[in-house]
Amino acid sequence: MLDKSKEITKGLIVSCQALETEPLHSSHIMGRMAIAAVSSGAVGIRSNSPKDILEIKKQVKVPVIGIWKQVYGDSPVFITPTIKEMRAVADTGCEIIACDATLRERPNGEHLSDIIEVIRKEYPNILLMADCSTVKEAEHACKLGFDFIGTTLHGYTEETEGMNIASDDFLVLKEFIKKSTKPVIAEGKIDTPDKAKRTLDLGCYAVVVGGAITRPQEITQRFIDKIQE
Repeated sequence: MLDKSKEITKGLIVSCQALETEPLHSSHIMGRMAIAAVSSGAVGIRSNSPKDILEIKKQVKVPVIGIWKQVYGDSPVFITPTIKEMRAVADTGCEIIACDATLRERPNGEHLSDIIEVIRKEYPNILLMADCSTVKEAEHACKLGFDFIGTTLHGYTEETEGMNIASDDFLVLKEFIKKSTKPVIAEGKIDTPDKAKRTLDLGCYAVVVGGAITRPQEITQRFIDKIQE
């Protein structure tokens, strides 16, 4: 494991992402958002697309978790789904690549085990984070040799739709930590400072927060929903 990864231990990673359909979609804006996050104490950034990753790496010196969301018609997997996206993200020089590590069929008939084997050979210094939705997937990802296990997709897959990683005092997260042989990074629907702190108190390596910090539409909607109650 690279020494650089130690910089994120017990810290907050801010996810700076905006899809093409969102008002803040711009590498320049994501770069400025990353600066704002780091200036306030964020120890890492999670970024989507090679273009955004490169811009963010120009602006901040903290470790970057890189992904590339791409939709394929033959699979529900879209977070760095194929070897093509994995290579493109790796070429940015980001410290960590995250990808969907669910047990679902991948685009183009590719297999996660083959992808990991190739990336390990071609980019031996890059760390790998498994975006999982279940403890079973986390255990499988550990066997494949991922460096980090993320709870990123819990609540976002067919099997876990509607679930929340924070439910019952993070009951599922506790299982992730118990079963995983790799460091666990908490991510997904962690929308308050108290929840973020709780994940670290439970033993997570780091915590990723996105929408609660970097998506003004979601933040605004929470206020509107409360006002209209």
